[in-house]
Amino acid sequence: MYRCPVLNGESETGGTSVRSVAAVAERQRIMVAAAVAAHGFAGVYADVNAISPQRVRHIADEIRPGSAVVDGAVFGQPPGEGRATRLYLAGADSAIELVASLFTDSALHVCRVGDTLGSASALKMAFASYQKAARTLAGIAHALADTHGVGDQLTAEAEIMISAILSDPEYLPSVAARAWRWAPEMEEVADTLRAADLPADMAEATARVLAHWEQNRDQYDLPVGLALSQLRSGKGR
Repeated sequence: MYRCPVLNGESETGGTSVRSVAAVAERQRIMVAAAVAAHGFAGVYADVNAISPQRVRHIADEIRPGSAVVDGAVFGQPPGEGRATRLYLAGADSAIELVASLFTDSALHVCRVGDTLGSASALKMAFASYQKAARTLAGIAHALADTHGVGDQLTAEAEIMISAILSDPEYLPSVAARAWRWAPEMEEVADTLRAADLPADMAEATARVLAHWEQNRDQYDLPVGLALSQLRSGKGR
């Protein structure tokens, strides 16, 4: 079985950029698929990256015939004490069973979506369109409130809400730390929305906002104040 790795991209200046990550990752995925097909691979090819359904089908077209393609999507934090990660799979029964067998008795729970390639990725895109956009909007809201000196009042109002996203500004550095990979995912969400004849504006805008944080790759100890200041006038770039 071939498992496509998570692929990253670097800009010419050495820093990771949102569009370079997306573009390089896309080229590499297609190159990997083409290389696998060229070698007459006849096993199971699983792609569990956060990509659009149409991109999964494009990869499948490169791989076939001769091999079985499994479309996958990962949900949740890394497995740990008291928490489990879900892996949603779509594809032929036999191929899914092979992939699922790799995680027997592990903290990764495998869930079958169906046999239609792209359905697992569609689920990921639908979830990400809310999850990542909501957290990014929380960053904008706190940055605006901070500018006017009403950050504490915003947090107090948000604490009354059922949702905890806006009431926890201390969470924002972890959003900034993941912006380098969330932004390309939101580009994939935008592609998915356009393919479904739905407005892609919010997803595109979220990707542009996340680009202000792209240099904070994996910096989870970033001060909240700095994360907020980077959203002002492109200072984070």
